[in-house]
Amino acid sequence: MTVGEKILDFYKDLTPPKGLFKNVTILNPYIDKDAWTLTTKFYNQYYNDQNERTILFGINPGRFGGGLTGVPFTDPVHMERVCGIKNDLDKRAELSSSFVYEVINACGGAKAFFSRYYISSVSPLGFMQDGKNLNYYDIKGYKKLFFKYAKDQIVKQLDLPTNRQIAYSIGKGTNIKFLHELNKEFGFFDNIEPVPHPRWVMQYRLKRKMEFIQEYKDKLGF
Repeated sequence: MTVGEKILDFYKDLTPPKGLFKNVTILNPYIDKDAWTLTTKFYNQYYNDQNERTILFGINPGRFGGGLTGVPFTDPVHMERVCGIKNDLDKRAELSSSFVYEVINACGGAKAFFSRYYISSVSPLGFMQDGKNLNYYDIKGYKKLFFKYAKDQIVKQLDLPTNRQIAYSIGKGTNIKFLHELNKEFGFFDNIEPVPHPRWVMQYRLKRKMEFIQEYKDKLGF
């Protein structure tokens, strides 16, 4: 099997964690026919090989990016303009996706980037509450809800094949702390390093954007 086929099998079998509150809505694009078509095209296009990848773990998909297209940090705009995968989704650019694709461009483009890296999430499914994106760690009692769930999802992605020497947390706050707890318990990777979260950069540190793009390049070896 190719890496792309393994990723698609992983997404196809996703289920949400048990015990979520009733007012939390699950974002699962992989059960939507049109989104699944886009997801399939993307992973067949960029992961049609058996080469090892290094994983970057985001938080969880948002409703205007991966929650729509099925590809983390990839909104319909960049899916079409950069990846060349046409779609009929609302062409609304997402801040995080815009930053990530600036990083990808600075790293030599999509083909070069995705040949070495695979973007995932601690929770591959997204969440909403009151019509807004909800981070997994903002759900009350998240450690109890997500500790085993996140562990199981990571384990399923380790044989893509995956670089076990290092992984990255997209986010320097709670996401990296939770990943460190998981890694200390289960020993997935020799080390997990953080990189700045795209939304934090675009919303609060926009004037320093190029500095953070360079940080990604330096840490990822481009």
